[in-house]
Amino acid sequence: MSQEKDVLEELVELLSLEKIEENLFRGPSQDLGWGTVFGGQVLGQALSAAAQTVGADRHVHSLHGYFLRPGRVDMPVLYEVDRIRDGRSFATRRVVAIQKGKAIFNLAASFQVQEEGLEHQTEAPEVPGPDGLLSERELAHQVADMIPEPMRQRALAQRPIEIRPIEPNNPLRPRVRPPNKAVWYRAMRSLPDDPALHRYLLAYASDFHFLGTAMHPHGVSWLSPQMQVASLDHAMWFHRPFRMDEWLLHVIESPSASGSRGLVRGHFYNQQGVLVASTAQEGLMRKWS
Repeated sequence: MSQEKDVLEELVELLSLEKIEENLFRGPSQDLGWGTVFGGQVLGQALSAAAQTVGADRHVHSLHGYFLRPGRVDMPVLYEVDRIRDGRSFATRRVVAIQKGKAIFNLAASFQVQEEGLEHQTEAPEVPGPDGLLSERELAHQVADMIPEPMRQRALAQRPIEIRPIEPNNPLRPRVRPPNKAVWYRAMRSLPDDPALHRYLLAYASDFHFLGTAMHPHGVSWLSPQMQVASLDHAMWFHRPFRMDEWLLHVIESPSASGSRGLVRGHFYNQQGVLVASTAQEGLMRKWS
């Protein structure tokens, strides 16, 4: 069994959750070397908890979440699901993620049965494909001596999801650039034919490289000593079927930064240029003098 398979299986298990009681789930925490739980973890796990309470004929089409407190990496997270509504076409769920009796994240998600209807989409931009681009891990190896010790092992380790930025910007030495970015994502091996799993994984991955786009025009990153950076909320809309074991392109832009907050928006396209999901997030970008 390859190491890539091990780390991907670990992530799939992380998102699967343990059912403790009706509407109550528990998930392990993952330590990525940042000191707190990665936002994509609680986002993906909360979506998993919500999806396990709806029928298999209903798939998530939108979610909106708020990050309330930093999560601890040394303890699991409890997910309490409130079954708000079950209609003929739609179902709505609210999920609260809890550690030590306090909410660290809440999520509202809506699920819909499959329906046909009018269709249109924005066109995918003309950008280089993933072939020939360096992965985030390969880029990290190039600057390994600059990476802070607490993060170095994780930065250089095998990844469950391969990430290939089109125009990399070293967060240890950020440069001023326009507030946009494009990044390719793909799971490291084939995954089961479970559409819900692919949505959990995309929710998890969507938090990587996202808020940092709003810092590009200012020549800083989340690793800059004077910056305090944290996700405040996260929204996703799922438009069409996709697979996380096939390349997906996240095209990101930041239309605004003000009040110590940055806003980012994104679109996920497959390699055929089909728009499969959209994203939005606002985050804290506080610069201490």
